[in-house]
Order: sequence, then structure tokens, then C-alpha cells
Amino acid sequence: MSVVKINVLTVPAEQRAVLEERFSARAGLVESSDGFEWFELLRPVEGTDDYFVYTRWRSEEDYQNWMNGPMRQGHQGGGDGARPKPAATGSSLLSFEVVQQASAKNA
Repeated sequence: MSVVKINVLTVPAEQRAVLEERFSARAGLVESSDGFEWFELLRPVEGTDDYFVYTRWRSEEDYQNWMNGPMRQGHQGGGDGARPKPAATGSSLLSFEVVQQASAKNA
């Protein structure tokens, strides 16, 4: 059964471009991880400063392996110890199991 992880990032309006550029720069990193199925970065349209980072994984184990390996390494910063200031002012993680799904029917 697939699992979905949604990281909710609170991003002030003046930091939105920074966040989106950082995600663009990391394109391809998670996609090669074993068990990875899907990624979407969802920008808020109105009423909130929360971005949703949606990832779908084959299993919780695959997600944990990515979290404890490539993700952790990718967030360590440069060799000089300098890390850019986070674009988000807060975050929380939501976890779900996929119990039903549907896709568009071919016309």
C-alpha cells in the first residue's frame, strides 16, 4: 500500500520565489530514490501562506530510507558549514495511506 507524505511549509509572500527556486534547483534528486512514486509542490492561491510538498511512496520503509539517507544528506549544506536561511517559517508533516485511487479515463 502506497503512502503519501505532505510537508506543509508556511512561507511568507516575500520568500515564495526563493522556495520555488530551491525546489527547481533540486529537481531530479528525489525522483531516483527507491520506492518514490510522485512529487508535487503546491503553491497557495488564497487565504494561506502554506505550500504543500506532496510526495507518494511505495511504502513507509522506502520513505524512511530516503529521509535517513539522500534527504538528510541533501539538507546538510555546503562543506564550509554555511546553510542558506530557510524560506519557510514553519513546517508540519501529514502522513496518509492510500486506500483508494482513480485516474482520468482515456477518451
